[in-house]
Amino acid sequence: MQFIDEVKIYVKAGRGGDGKATFRREPFVPRGGPSGGDGGNGGSVILLADDQLSTLLDLRYQQRYSAKSGGHGMGRDKYGAGAEDMIVRVPVGTIIKDEATGEVLADLVATGTRFVAAQGGTGGRGNIHFATSTNQAPTNAETGTLGEERVLLLELKLLADVGLLGYPNVGKSTFISVVSRAKPKIADYPFTTLTPNLGVVGMSGSRSFLLADIPGLIEGASEGHGLGHRFLRHVERTRVLLHLVERSHEEGREPLKDFDVINRELEKYDPELARRPQVVALSKIDVTETREAYPALKAQFAARGIELHAVSAATRDGLNPILEALWKQLKA
Repeated sequence: MQFIDEVKIYVKAGRGGDGKATFRREPFVPRGGPSGGDGGNGGSVILLADDQLSTLLDLRYQQRYSAKSGGHGMGRDKYGAGAEDMIVRVPVGTIIKDEATGEVLADLVATGTRFVAAQGGTGGRGNIHFATSTNQAPTNAETGTLGEERVLLLELKLLADVGLLGYPNVGKSTFISVVSRAKPKIADYPFTTLTPNLGVVGMSGSRSFLLADIPGLIEGASEGHGLGHRFLRHVERTRVLLHLVERSHEEGREPLKDFDVINRELEKYDPELARRPQVVALSKIDVTETREAYPALKAQFAARGIELHAVSAATRDGLNPILEALWKQLKA
């Protein structure tokens, strides 16, 4: 399934039905009074957060949503039928913005949360409401009001407990595929992961948390370089970050330097992100050169007051300590 995290939609609520101006025409009822009923209310367009959805893909293919109008009032005191609301289901974590002003209108962070995107018009009153002691045969009735219409920008931010960070190819996708049932595409070239992946991590004692694999960040990501800048927003809701570093053969790449680069990008994008709790791990510890370099790298990070864990998703070495460290941070 294609992951879509931004979409623009047009919503239009239904118009209210017109009130009716009519009089009773019944046998044996001389000079019958007003009997025009009210018009029904127009349907509203409502966005509903649904935890069964994980992408805005459906809204990419259908971008116009119009609710039905209310029925007109009728004679004999009959009211027009109100129109049903149109329910549009969106993923939990969807932010709704007004396209014209950029104002955030709603943030649907819980299943079942509803937002009235376009309010239906109100039905007009029939002439039965306008009779008075001095005007017992009113001929006036109200027309229904128009429903709201506007263009909305929808932006999806994933809701996860832990965000998985690191340069491209540090082993994030392999890690999430091992600790959860997520099945991301894995290959030995940069930017294999083009979309965020979510996985539920199960631990002993019925413990679990939600892990989000964010596409690899590079220097300049906050300014739009690489691919990761599109997905920095998905880190915003996470409570803890798991930061994977590697002993790379690329010139100029060192684990501590990579760690600093990624954190600078977080700081530029949102200073609060850089202050979020991080668990840091050296990946691919099953590789001999990496395993031999680990003690020295651990000392470098320790000099900064950072504990450097070691993990291999391929051999599962170090997985339990990493998961326990994340759980400890989540419960802190």
